[in-house]
Amino acid sequence: QLQLVESGGGLVQAGGSLRLSCAASGRTFTGYAMGWFRQAPGKERETVAAISWGGGSTYYADSVKGRFTISRDNAKNTVYLQMNSLKPEDTAVYYCNADLRYGAVVAGNMNYWGKGTLVTVSS
Repeated sequence: QLQLVESGGGLVQAGGSLRLSCAASGRTFTGYAMGWFRQAPGKERETVAAISWGGGSTYYADSVKGRFTISRDNAKNTVYLQMNSLKPEDTAVYYCNADLRYGAVVAGNMNYWGKGTLVTVSS
């Protein structure tokens, strides 16, 4: 079983930045693609970003391209989401997710996810 714990959420003004972190534990991290998805009240779940095990492949939702950057440090079993130029519509609970299949992370059909961290962007 892979445990994922997110951190770094909070309240920020529009135009500001936040960096989310997700620490993995419980079993080997090796080979897992990682990603972030978000869920806002009344909206569908949205895959925000994904990164392959080696970092050679990344995916971004159109809504965050050019503003968000996903990265990972496999030595630390951690994935990050740098969020810049935040907008009120980015307000949501952000979840870290993982799967051995990169495509599953992109599609939101992952095996593992955390409890989420709330990001609130004020206008």
